[in-house]
Amino acid sequence: MKMAKYHVVKKPSGGWDTKRDNASRASSNNNTQRQAEADAKRFTANSGGGEVRIHGVDGKIRDSDTVP
Repeated sequence: MKMAKYHVVKKPSGGWDTKRDNASRASSNNNTQRQAEADAKRFTANSGGGEVRIHGVDGKIRDSDTVP
């Protein structure tokens, strides 16, 4: 089974999205990066585990967490 991978990314219009790898739409929209990160970790855990990549305002990955 392939492990889930979610990304926390800044929305151009403001706020933060939680997106599954290769998804066309966001799984959740949040006001803060912290909220988006919590969603990403919850979604990853519910999918059986995987990776969460947190992107900075510049779009570059600034942190990565493995979720069991």
